[in-house]
Amino acid sequence: MADPKGFMTTPREVASRRPVAERVHDWHEVYPESPGKAVLPIITKQAGRCMDCGIPFCHQGCPLGNLIPEWNDLVWRDDWRGATDRLHATNNFPEFTGRLCPAPCETACVVGINREPVTIKNVEVAIIDRAWSDRRVTAVTPEWHTGKTVAVIGSGPAGLAAAQQLTRAGHTVVVYERADAIGGLLRYGIPEFKMEKAVLDRRLKQMRLEGTVFKPGRRIGGDGDHSGHDLLERFDAVVLAIGSTVARDLPVPGRELDGIHQAMEFLPQANRVAVGKEVENQITATGKHVVIIGGGDTGADCLGTSTRQGAASVTQLEILPRPPEHRPANQPWPTYPMTFRISSAHEEAGDRVYAVSTSEFVGDENGKVKTLRLSEVSFNNGRFEPVPGTEREIPAELVLLAMGFVGPEKAGLVEQLGVDLDPRGNVARDENYATSVPGVFVCGDAGRGQSLIVWAIAEGRSCANGVDAYLQGKSRLPKPILPTERPMMV
Repeated sequence: MADPKGFMTTPREVASRRPVAERVHDWHEVYPESPGKAVLPIITKQAGRCMDCGIPFCHQGCPLGNLIPEWNDLVWRDDWRGATDRLHATNNFPEFTGRLCPAPCETACVVGINREPVTIKNVEVAIIDRAWSDRRVTAVTPEWHTGKTVAVIGSGPAGLAAAQQLTRAGHTVVVYERADAIGGLLRYGIPEFKMEKAVLDRRLKQMRLEGTVFKPGRRIGGDGDHSGHDLLERFDAVVLAIGSTVARDLPVPGRELDGIHQAMEFLPQANRVAVGKEVENQITATGKHVVIIGGGDTGADCLGTSTRQGAASVTQLEILPRPPEHRPANQPWPTYPMTFRISSAHEEAGDRVYAVSTSEFVGDENGKVKTLRLSEVSFNNGRFEPVPGTEREIPAELVLLAMGFVGPEKAGLVEQLGVDLDPRGNVARDENYATSVPGVFVCGDAGRGQSLIVWAIAEGRSCANGVDAYLQGKSRLPKPILPTERPMMV
């Protein structure tokens, strides 16, 4: 174990962010240099807070099954090479999760029963950022090539994890991406201030050196590119990692007005411009009263982006009531509780309004949205109902819908392959991530539904195990035992 008394003698500390007045004027990460470097001065003592708890419930909270107590102990002992090896044993991309994961491992930490939990996420990103700085992250090439070929459709975290594992198993892997650059939502969905794209690019360079082939700008199943039938003829196996990209809409009067957009229309454009690309007719928040409908991470990304674009005001609406500051009694440890959280974007600007519902968008004489009508709501008989007398209007010159996603796109590849869907509209799969079509597998949000980056990577690794076993008869690739498959440890 690490420091035997660390959890009692050392208070919890997290990485310090750059001053708000500085960071809102650029697109760099909100931490000085990087989150890993920002936390280095305090990380050894923070790792020492990990106690010898006997049964590490942090494993229960982490879909990847990260070996958290082990790499905490190694950091405490100043064995950074060993810590890097233990981190990579379960996670292909800890620099992504260390920046973007909401850390369900921390809410399951045993120290967190009656004290502040260990800063697991900060330790993770410190290990990997230092590993990159010390040039300890190198290409892992396969011992032999199997002669088998695999197509991975989609280059988000699930697709990349599956591709890297399958390449290392000796298969020839081609990753297709419809956008003009590899990375999926990591590339154009996540703003620079949360993760600079250099962090993604250095990992993609490693994967190329290992032998993974990337083909961006390919809309598989669309006009001019491979159809589903072509894939089945050309490749020994196909992995669908196409995400959950059908956005939930808001069918209220005035929805057709100009100035109302889905978050994933707005964010990719802003992210392209932030890295120096040109976007014609860009949707911008500059000088406008912005309303974001949806209180999750995507809404926070819209908030931080609108702030940097110079919005006149930003209001974020959420239909649910404001969460409590502390863990509610009906969400006991080690579950992931719904509590009030403040992201870096919320520190910078904007108002958060809870327990309200939009009833109408009102436009001006030119057909552009001008105001939004809303009312407070209460939850009765299983549904939200407006509270009489609470109706009001707020200025809204740009409305961004960030209400989540309802499943993968069906037209094109999914229909061409003829895979079965589950009752929720996701691609159905078995315990080996195989679909109803032999040789076709699915992982990530396309099969699971909208979820977290840590789940996407875990599913990509698990799916790779299933594909490898299908191609070889058995697999030597590790398969994470996901939390939903583990017995509760008591």
